[in-house]
Amino acid sequence: MRSMLTGIGAMGLFMLICGSADAASLRVAPTNLEMVAPGSASVLTLTNEAKRPINVQIRVFRWTQTNGVEQLEPTNDVVVSPPSTVLSGNKDYLVRVIRVSKKPVVREESYRVIVDELPDPARRKSGTVALVVRYSIPVFFKEPDASAPKVTWTLKRVNGSLVLAARNNGDSRLRLSDLQLTQGGRDVGTRKGLVGYVLGGASMQWPVGSGRSVSGGSVALKAQSDSGPLDVNVAVNDR
Repeated sequence: MRSMLTGIGAMGLFMLICGSADAASLRVAPTNLEMVAPGSASVLTLTNEAKRPINVQIRVFRWTQTNGVEQLEPTNDVVVSPPSTVLSGNKDYLVRVIRVSKKPVVREESYRVIVDELPDPARRKSGTVALVVRYSIPVFFKEPDASAPKVTWTLKRVNGSLVLAARNNGDSRLRLSDLQLTQGGRDVGTRKGLVGYVLGGASMQWPVGSGRSVSGGSVALKAQSDSGPLDVNVAVNDR
């Protein structure tokens, strides 16, 4: 289970059969949840934009990052209610996300709620594609005194690729998007949209370009985060 779910992004769209496609109809909001202790519950709104009913499965996993690798593991500390349902056409449905663990929140806990629209075998036709939507919603529980993210950055070459490594010594996560790396006025790496998260007390890394495009020294990093714009110099590690 862990290997199947590792590295799930904000939303995945999977094709199950080959041919022409039926439009996906499931929508989920908001795109992330944060609860500050003693808060322990919130809701997601599931919307079926089709006229026909759809089957939905909802699961929750503990989200960790170890040595730059994301992992999702089953958990009993946070539950969703209901774990599955049938959504009527053109209707909204509320799903509760609840932290049931009696242990106090320490710093910030990270989870992902996985919402799957399940394929309907009765609607499968020859020559069509059944599109199944998967939403992966970040969920955070934090203590009021959790410190802000404190991220150190390193740029390194790995197997010919340029890799941006982040180490977060703060308690809270940092969300990174719209990344641009320049050196001497040259663009050496760009990632549009969401790049990813580095969780509190964790490390993460992302490929950002070709290792041959960068010389030693430092690189200018500009990006957006959930706490505002980033504009820092990043050392190039040639080891």
